[in-house]
Amino acid sequence: MFYALVVEKDEESGKTSAAVKQIAVDDLPDAEVLVAVEYSTVNYKDGLCVGPGGGLVRKYPHVPGIDFAGTVEESSDARYKPGDKVILTGWRVGEAHWGGYAQKAQVRADWLVPLPDGLDTRTAMAVGTAGLTAMLAVMALEDHGLQPGHGPVLVTGAAGGVGSVATAILAQLGHEVAAVTGRPETGDYLKQLGASQIVPREELTEVTRKPLEAEQWAGCIDAVAGAMLGRVLKQMKYGTSVAAIGLAGGAAIEGALITPFILRGVNLLGIDSVMQPYENRLRAWQRIARDLPMKKLEAMIRPAILSDLPGLGRDILKGQVKGRVVVDVNA
Repeated sequence: MFYALVVEKDEESGKTSAAVKQIAVDDLPDAEVLVAVEYSTVNYKDGLCVGPGGGLVRKYPHVPGIDFAGTVEESSDARYKPGDKVILTGWRVGEAHWGGYAQKAQVRADWLVPLPDGLDTRTAMAVGTAGLTAMLAVMALEDHGLQPGHGPVLVTGAAGGVGSVATAILAQLGHEVAAVTGRPETGDYLKQLGASQIVPREELTEVTRKPLEAEQWAGCIDAVAGAMLGRVLKQMKYGTSVAAIGLAGGAAIEGALITPFILRGVNLLGIDSVMQPYENRLRAWQRIARDLPMKKLEAMIRPAILSDLPGLGRDILKGQVKGRVVVDVNA
């Protein structure tokens, strides 16, 4: 028997509840690899899964947690053997398949990547899905020509999980980072991560009818979308790119097709970490191990245990969680 955060649904009322319970390996979904989980994280999707109504959960009972890192305990796949350190992100783990908020998880071998040299399991989950997404966004901007010295790179939602890691990575690579936040009290935190400029959110949500504005940004990692993305697109320099990774501000954007996509040749790049091919995930994790400043990563970490998760899930939905929550599932 081992401990897990289990979300259950009352069929009559439709209400969900989350509590730490003991379950058995036989309760886990069938798959090739059994992992002794060491750490997981708290992401926006996890907040939805443990919140009222269960959010993204398709079948109950359910164990949330969209990523984890740990040690292989059993494997019927030749690529992994007992004792191997592994990371899992994406593939709808924690939504359609039981996830990382448990001391053991049984998953498909295809969903795993080996832990790169330079990372331990705690550090990997301080990065987590959010950090992987941030690195994928940085890599996409680089693939479309972004280099240090081209000008400031904008990061929206900078105090959140993806934004924090993106800010630290970009600064470490030598970029000038303009960090957008709606919480003035996070300004010092973002500067510690390497931001050279703090942009109040109101500056990018004010309604304007101008089809284009002065060119300001050499690149952008956008975690917000909605009205903010519409405004940012009008301010991009010619031939630059926006890596869009989230929809917290809504799925609709204002603006005409001809501006800025045609007149300024701006690229809008969608970044989805869920179904990334193995090669992309491995390359991104190797880049994280090489390029992410670990001292700055430590400044982002907020420790948690399984029993903290229902409350932290609610907090993240309210935008009240700063940095990266690292869940020690064995504490």
